[in-house]
Amino acid sequence: MKGTDMNTTATPARYFALIPCAGNGSRAGTAGPKQYERVGGQPMVWHTLSAFAGVKRIARTLVVVAPGDGFFERNPTTSALVVPCGGSTRAGSVANGLRELRRAGAVDHDWVLVHDAARCLITPELVDRLIDACSGDEVGGLLAHPLADTLKIEEQGRVVGTIARGDKWQAQTPQMFRLGMLRQALEAAGDQVTDESSAIEAMGLKPKLVEAGGQNFKVTYPEDFVMAEAVLRGRAR
Repeated sequence: MKGTDMNTTATPARYFALIPCAGNGSRAGTAGPKQYERVGGQPMVWHTLSAFAGVKRIARTLVVVAPGDGFFERNPTTSALVVPCGGSTRAGSVANGLRELRRAGAVDHDWVLVHDAARCLITPELVDRLIDACSGDEVGGLLAHPLADTLKIEEQGRVVGTIARGDKWQAQTPQMFRLGMLRQALEAAGDQVTDESSAIEAMGLKPKLVEAGGQNFKVTYPEDFVMAEAVLRGRAR
């Protein structure tokens, strides 16, 4: 990156987690933000934060909430840094979070792992797998899962084409990139990108795919809560 040397430094790169937590979860059918709905006996976001707390290499976790959110003030049980700087889009929230990480002492060559608050089934082992795979990479990468389903193209409720699935992956999170590189990528891409990898790809770079299991899904629809409960019960046993 021109003007920013993110790989040559006298100090080792650190690892920071950034959790966008400012969405309203409109597709989930919940009365409030879905990330605060109870799953497995506690708010969904607690499971997410617990996983990152179990990764010793994470120097600090920053949670981006919407202005006036108030949830963490009412439930002060996390060691994460919670900042009410959420934007109107995911990309905006992440960009704002990167600025807050800089204020908290992170620098451009540090790694940032951006993770969806609603991927509450993430585990410390998966986070460590991503770090191990990407810490020596020039670009960074993301957890992902090979696509198992056939994809159809739709027009007016009817199928007009089928997409070959052989080289298709479902993007997951965390997505891990250097803070400076990601900041520049998001500034160039704007608010329309739906994940960090897309912004990095728009710069002509190729993020690394790190295979994860299908359990690391994003709780999005009402039925997803049932599946997440089942997975958590299974792990408890």
